[in-house]
Amino acid sequence: MEFIPAAEITALSNPGVISRQLLNPENSRSQRVTVTEVHLEPGASQPRHVHQSAEQIWYALTGSGRLLLAEGQEQPFRVGDVARFVDGDVHGLVNDGEAEFVYLSVTAPPIHFGYAYQERQSTEKRREP
Repeated sequence: MEFIPAAEITALSNPGVISRQLLNPENSRSQRVTVTEVHLEPGASQPRHVHQSAEQIWYALTGSGRLLLAEGQEQPFRVGDVARFVDGDVHGLVNDGEAEFVYLSVTAPPIHFGYAYQERQSTEKRREP
């Protein structure tokens, strides 16, 4: 059994986006997945991108947004929806709603996502005034 206390969860951030790295190669011995909780403020987005050697599954927890797909295509993405992206699929997201959008992401095999974010801090530090 492996237990990850909240104080050891790292939050990565870009303007309008916070990505809580719940389970990743830095805080877990898991060799199979990365699990991330992603928060987007209204109007915030994650630009289109690809993962050449990883599959990703997104589960919408709160809010509404639009998936940004290949060739300029878009798809509504709302609470309860699941999106699966295979290796090489173009994907991104924009929160076009009026409230925070939150989704859970599972990536296999694991990816270190620090390269995609400007700031990095522990959840514990983020809570300090």
